[in-house]
Amino acid sequence: MPADLAVIGLGPLGLPLAQAAVAAGIATLGYPTGPESGSLSPAELRRMLSGGFRTAAGPAELGRVRTAVICAPTPRGADGGFDLSQVETAARTLAERLRPHTTVILESPVYPGTTEEFLRPLLEEVSGLRAGRDFHLAYAPGRVDPGNRDFTPANTPKVIGGLTPACTESAAAFYGRLTDKVVRARGPREAETVHLLETNYRHVNIALVNEMAVLCHDLGVDLWDVIRCAETKPFGFQAFRPGPGVGGHAVPQDLAGQAGRTLRMVELAQQVNSRMPRYVVQRAAALLNEHGKSARGARVLLLGITYKADLADQQATPAHEIATRLMELGASVSYHDPHVPSWSVLDRPVPRADSLYEAAAHADLTILLQQHRTYDMQGLSVKAQLLLDTRGATPTGSAHRL
Repeated sequence: MPADLAVIGLGPLGLPLAQAAVAAGIATLGYPTGPESGSLSPAELRRMLSGGFRTAAGPAELGRVRTAVICAPTPRGADGGFDLSQVETAARTLAERLRPHTTVILESPVYPGTTEEFLRPLLEEVSGLRAGRDFHLAYAPGRVDPGNRDFTPANTPKVIGGLTPACTESAAAFYGRLTDKVVRARGPREAETVHLLETNYRHVNIALVNEMAVLCHDLGVDLWDVIRCAETKPFGFQAFRPGPGVGGHAVPQDLAGQAGRTLRMVELAQQVNSRMPRYVVQRAAALLNEHGKSARGARVLLLGITYKADLADQQATPAHEIATRLMELGASVSYHDPHVPSWSVLDRPVPRADSLYEAAAHADLTILLQQHRTYDMQGLSVKAQLLLDTRGATPTGSAHRL
């Protein structure tokens, strides 16, 4: 069966898009760009396959779709900027088979200007077609919140910025089949900058509350109570909560990869957030010392090692650096996570606790890094000898909080 849509890149952006398209009755073809992992469960993948989703047998199939969405990953390069190599490979593969009237959309995280200055000339040179005349070209920032049951592609507005008004409308017509609301940006640069603003908003606000966590601990102030009270303000405030670090696929963008362009606020936020794993280890060592124990030789149990609750995704999880630093101090580290059957740090397998309560009772220190839904924090706070809660999940007074 011919496909209507090709999703190029089956990672954290591509798989949810393909899932939403299949659910909307769109014949969807997946084309992987490399080793990728999304956050869909095996059951969700089975439903997609039963709904008609299939992976391409070869690149030739990309030339038989009406819409192609590039969702290739753009990891950080050596210079701190986006590595566009997978986007380039995906674009060349598509361009060699691009037909007139096809709508090409980029969803990968990129710098403002990438669609027009990088993707457009590449597509035109290889295909011999002209964007805006022979085929439609647009940018649509990915808005995926893995594991969020309240906001799905269907009820999350989609921003579209096309090279021309006709490009915008063609992309809007496609996304209009997936979502309740399509928002038209002035152009690709504006749409790309939407992603820049949304991502940095998260990181800057997390950095603020992480700094507040350190300050409040030094002052003897209960930050979690401060946040509880502050979020009752009905205007001008949105509650963010501290944690052991910031993980996930949405990395902060300070524009350092573009000569002469930096966002000082984002640069500072990166510095603050990158210090949190080290701060958690310092707090852990101090707690052990207060209870007459040294970090060297201490049994430390880490609870929840994924970057987000109730998911198996370990992308940029702060747990890795925390475990590394604890090991370097001489601690004996083990972990428990219902979503991660095995884990290695410093090229060594980390022992996995089978019995959670027994492991917490045996450990000199238990550190909650991620609050999975299955964790009974009240019960764990009773069983654990010493508990450091980096997520504010335990009842007040039952554990040491970040």
